[in-house]
Amino acid sequence: MKLSRADFPQLKWSVITFLAALCASGIAIAASKNFVSHAQREQQVSQQQLGTVRSRLAAAEEDSKNIKAYTSEYGELLKRNLIGDDQRLDWIEGLEKIRNRNLVLDFKYRIAPQHSYIPPIPLDKGNFELNMSDMNLQFDLLHEEQLINFFDTLRTDINGWFILEHCTMERSTDSDATAQLKAECTGGWLTLKNRNEK
Repeated sequence: MKLSRADFPQLKWSVITFLAALCASGIAIAASKNFVSHAQREQQVSQQQLGTVRSRLAAAEEDSKNIKAYTSEYGELLKRNLIGDDQRLDWIEGLEKIRNRNLVLDFKYRIAPQHSYIPPIPLDKGNFELNMSDMNLQFDLLHEEQLINFFDTLRTDINGWFILEHCTMERSTDSDATAQLKAECTGGWLTLKNRNEK
């Protein structure tokens, strides 16, 4: 089949239609590639967001488990006055009640101001500061067991967390005194302070 010049006017609309269809196809292909690329970017962002949400959900679930597991322990610490400021007045009242029980012949004590405490063994304190109020005690005793009974009573009858560091004991040199032994002990009251409450 041969085309002549006379055939072009008749083919003109077919060629224009073909070129228009070709241009439209090219635009459609480019647009679809752009759409696919945009959709892939959105999918990546969505997957990252989903990963972040899953991580937060897992952390929230872990926090919820920890809260359930430690709520009773935390409540017990609050009840025993281990969290918050030092409870100096409670300690003094408790020591005076022990004095009235006559567990030892006599004792004197001094409670120093509270200071930051670094335990000898590293301890994960979380969001809490560990503080200590040092206490020095001097005793007049009939026998060694009185000292043991005193510290047993101190731990059970006074809210708080007392750490006994060391004691020295010697025979009384005063021949007129009832006390057979004199003892001196050092230790301290520990408290936890939430860093966020400052």
